[in-house]
Amino acid sequence: MNILAMDSSSKAVSVACLRDGKILGQFYLNAGLTHSTTLMPMTENLLKTASLSLKDMDCFAVSLGPGSFTGLRIGISAVKGLAFAENKPCVGVSSLEAIAYNFYGSDTLVCSVIDARCQRFFCAFFRCHKDGTVDRLTNDQPLSADEIITFARQNYPNETIILSGDGSETAYSLLNHHLSHLEVAPEHLRYPQSSSVALIGEKLAKSGNTVTAQQLLPLYLALPQAQRELQKKLEIKS
Repeated sequence: MNILAMDSSSKAVSVACLRDGKILGQFYLNAGLTHSTTLMPMTENLLKTASLSLKDMDCFAVSLGPGSFTGLRIGISAVKGLAFAENKPCVGVSSLEAIAYNFYGSDTLVCSVIDARCQRFFCAFFRCHKDGTVDRLTNDQPLSADEIITFARQNYPNETIILSGDGSETAYSLLNHHLSHLEVAPEHLRYPQSSSVALIGEKLAKSGNTVTAQQLLPLYLALPQAQRELQKKLEIKS
């Protein structure tokens, strides 16, 4: 199975090609450039370098979120367009799960955290194993710092928890005094990568969890900040 995978859910952007469980290549960029200007050129160069074409792809995978609202729209729109043109199926992948897959092949308890502002985080827990499997322990959900503390104390009181994601440093500053076994992932392991999206996407595609290009939708978990502020204003007026 050939899969082309994209991730643009954070400030980093990447595209990868996978064939039967093997990552053939990945282009990754975290230079502060606009995803809309970098994602498609990266895709074209990766395919050219790997001597592949879009017609060679059996499936397209992309991070659905949570994450940057603008970034998610760019990546999902790109995959929808490519998949529609080639009449190929799509797979949507959780950005939080893709972050956890950075620890693929290790024995690690990962708390993936994306900053949702106002001391809240999009969060999920995963257990990675040395045999390469990754178990999801919770659903993706928006949680406050206090809710994360309560959950961790109840379920993993004596285990080392690795915080990873763009919200990891902020979360650590809020959680560190309450959870003694807490560590922050190194910088290069904090952002979802398209290679992880490809690995998860292959697993989902083989189990039949694909959708059409038209059915592919982002997973925001919360309204954008501008919409939340507008709702508050409307509630006050009413």
